Amino acid sequence: MAKLPTPHIGALEGEIAERVIMAGDPLRAKFMAETFLENPVQYNNVRGMLGFTGTYKGKRVSVQGHGMGIPSIGIYTYELFNFYGVKRIIRTGSAGAFHPDLRIGDVVIGMGACTDSNYAAQYKLPGTFAPIADFEMARQAVEKAEELGIRYKVGNILASDVFYGDDAEGWKAWQKMGVLAVEMEAAALYMNAARSGNQALCICTISDSLVTGEATTAEVRQNSFTNMMEIAFNII
Repeated sequence: MAKLPTPHIGALEGEIAERVIMAGDPLRAKFMAETFLENPVQYNNVRGMLGFTGTYKGKRVSVQGHGMGIPSIGIYTYELFNFYGVKRIIRTGSAGAFHPDLRIGDVVIGMGACTDSNYAAQYKLPGTFAPIADFEMARQAVEKAEELGIRYKVGNILASDVFYGDDAEGWKAWQKMGVLAVEMEAAALYMNAARSGNQALCICTISDSLVTGEATTAEVRQNSFTNMMEIAFNII
């Protein structure tokens, strides 16, 4: 166990639960803590990346922001898995749809995470690593989505290093390979989980569509994507 607190998380030993739900936006993390947790206690405000621990239906759960992009979630999940003894992480995020059947508000369960990032190079593997979710968690997410009557799709997502891409049509190459949607973090989460021998899952809500051009507001993304949160809290 490394010396605590870490450079990015101000929690002491025992202040973070073994099961953590994460969000890129720290204000979404705050919203989830205040909405779903009983007696949430804030353990982190380093760099404004809020973290809370409380209980949900009697189970001890933490909620933590992770920022935008693979480098940021790579840092936070590495510290959680390797320094704080976290065993299970669910990322809840927003995603842009590649699949024409996905509508605003639909949930995507990331079975695999393609990426244009070089994150896996650090492992010096003699080939290409395929970052995948924990099957047990993915199956539980599907079952809960069906129980709650939530529209969802399961499949490959793209964890991209680029938000403002130079090639406006580049997403179509991923679309023709069956990739459902794009976000910016899942691949690093899945790799850190694999390397540390832990479990991870990314559940996203469609906030915009590259197919139709539809989009939501930042406020809606922060406070209204509760279906994926319901799934996450019920399976964490």
